[in-house]
Amino acid sequence: MTETDERLRRWRLVLGGGDAEGTGGGLEGVDARMDAALSAVYDQGGKEGGLGASAPRVARWLGDIRTYFPSTVVQVMQKDAIEKLNLTRLLLEPEMLEAVEPDVHLVGTLLALNRVMPDQARESARAVVRKVVDELERKLAQKTRAAVTGALDRSARTHRPKRVADIDWDRTIRANLKNYLPDKNTVIPSRLVGYARRQRSVQREVVLCIDQSGSMAASVVYSSVFGAVLASMRSLKTSLVVFDTAVVDLTDQLHDPVELLFGTQLGGGTDINRAIAYSQGLITRPTDSIFVLISDLYEGGVREEMLRRVAAMTQAGVQVIVLLALSDEGAPFYDHENAAALAAMGVPAFACTPDAFPDLMAAAIERRDIAQWAERHIAVSG
Repeated sequence: MTETDERLRRWRLVLGGGDAEGTGGGLEGVDARMDAALSAVYDQGGKEGGLGASAPRVARWLGDIRTYFPSTVVQVMQKDAIEKLNLTRLLLEPEMLEAVEPDVHLVGTLLALNRVMPDQARESARAVVRKVVDELERKLAQKTRAAVTGALDRSARTHRPKRVADIDWDRTIRANLKNYLPDKNTVIPSRLVGYARRQRSVQREVVLCIDQSGSMAASVVYSSVFGAVLASMRSLKTSLVVFDTAVVDLTDQLHDPVELLFGTQLGGGTDINRAIAYSQGLITRPTDSIFVLISDLYEGGVREEMLRRVAAMTQAGVQVIVLLALSDEGAPFYDHENAAALAAMGVPAFACTPDAFPDLMAAAIERRDIAQWAERHIAVSG
């Protein structure tokens, strides 16, 4: 095949055929089957596309896309098919769940269907959710534990380090710049700054407060995994609260994020003020506490009271973090007015990717300026 032929072939696959597509070329064999799989979801005219309501046809389509496309593309096509072709109902059938490529978005869809799912399908759904959760834990746990442990060690400062290895040379030099000797090009360290030995007791309280509204599905999944990882660390006391118009404390299920996820109920209204009020009651050591609110900030409760509660927490010494999303997609639609009001009181609202979350937690533990951290790492919303 010549370079020109290959270029035409690729354009034909992109454009999808039809009288106006302009390539004048046809497809055969594998290319034709790939084109049919794409047309089933993306054909605008609907002449060749569509999967109808036929479970066997959907099953064949799922098998085809897994054969012809990499898993990352399969996940996108599955998500688009569910949204564009309204295939949600078919996900209640166990054979469908066994054919799909598990991913975070699919887990969010299954959780939304949890209350109407037949028992047989629920078992298949749990297997899908377990596979995704196990993969996320494998990917995120080590980095999270390392970042948090390092931050806890660094936050425990001492002016009498017992070993040379315990000296924080960067902070020591900065603390002794007044003792700089130009002729010797050196600093005389009259005051050492070092790390204290690691403590075994609880050093920080962490409260994750998660909005269950429909747009937050991926954030709920990631938050549950991170919550389970943080809860496994003895130096942290971790609580996890989910809310819509009601508040549910799922802390006792942090040992099993799959059970935790099936304890959530995606969709419904939102009462952020009520959730924050409950979370305040979980905080016993404000100056050693980190409160993470994950929400699109559309408040169905009392807005003014919600803002007053956040202000009270910050004034008491709680490190308050507001995430518009904890996912790879960035911020969804969110309440810009509430985000701006929070930013005005020194609490920036921003979306955070799962890869950046461990470093964010480290910054919070060390009580670094979260606004400055966000400006360096993430686009801040306001």
